[in-house]
Amino acid sequence: MKILITGGCGFVGSNLAIFLKKRIKNAYVLSLDNLIRKGSEVNEKRLKREKITNLRIDVSNSKKIGNLRKFNLVIDCCAEPAIEASKKNPDQVFKTNLIGTFNILKKCLKDQSNIIFLSSSRVYSINSLKKLIKNLDLKKPLKINKTIDESFETDSASSLYGFTKLASEKLIKEFFYEKKMKYIINRFGVIAGPWQFGKQDQGFVPLWVARHFFKKKLSYIGFGGKGHQVRDIIHINDVCNIILLQIKKIKKVNNLTLNIGGGFKNYTSLKNLTKKCEVLTGNKIFIKEDKRTSNYDIPYYITNNSKVFKTYGWRPAANLDKTLKDIYSWLITSDMKDYFK
Repeated sequence: MKILITGGCGFVGSNLAIFLKKRIKNAYVLSLDNLIRKGSEVNEKRLKREKITNLRIDVSNSKKIGNLRKFNLVIDCCAEPAIEASKKNPDQVFKTNLIGTFNILKKCLKDQSNIIFLSSSRVYSINSLKKLIKNLDLKKPLKINKTIDESFETDSASSLYGFTKLASEKLIKEFFYEKKMKYIINRFGVIAGPWQFGKQDQGFVPLWVARHFFKKKLSYIGFGGKGHQVRDIIHINDVCNIILLQIKKIKKVNNLTLNIGGGFKNYTSLKNLTKKCEVLTGNKIFIKEDKRTSNYDIPYYITNNSKVFKTYGWRPAANLDKTLKDIYSWLITSDMKDYFK
């Protein structure tokens, strides 16, 4: 099997490339990544050690994408994932997340290849997610009583990032309509694990562990600055395992949109994450309270995995503590201090 992974030097793409090369017999895995994101050069070296080639090509370059060799499967991990980038550099977000997918789909149509697309939980509408928390008291922990499934509202604003992901989903359905090619769309929640060079607005879990480990400052940003906002976390190994299962079954199980995340058993607030990082690292750091809330930010998201379980019998295997320990083990055995300043 010949597999192209776009965004192959990113956190998800690099882990997935190495995982699939080891788990699929005689698999040829090629990465495509322009290395624009900090840390991608480190992951490119990891791929090289595993004898996986990365092509330094931007997905917005239609000609170069079209001239690539033929693949049986494309796994599209390429995206500008930081929500705040929607404000700061909307052209880059649109070009990478939507034009890039358009170019990949033209390539799929040319080659008659299948696609697994990594979408996002951020396709869901901001205001509808906020309404889940009734009588929100920013000074107290949130009451957790709702998970989000695939039917949740997507019609109103979700950020430019969310829009480009939802539009890409629609593009896939249009390109693959009444064709022999197969697709899977995965709306992932927060993914975390080793080799993730996290930032405050994207990849916050390894950032939290690293800032505690290296004794650097952090901030609770938004919603009163108390750290009560909630997300569920899925380990990168669980992401790799469900995608491998999807690859094996794609001929019979396909053309689906699925929510996939850590679920109800693996959610955390930032406040709770801080406590876990203090215990894990033995360090306690200063965390500033920043009450300003971005209009793109959401207070709450927990994935409903019912559909993916019904379809594949899959549940996340790693709990939150396992995810944090694996990130910590990576940090103490690697020289990554400069990436978490």
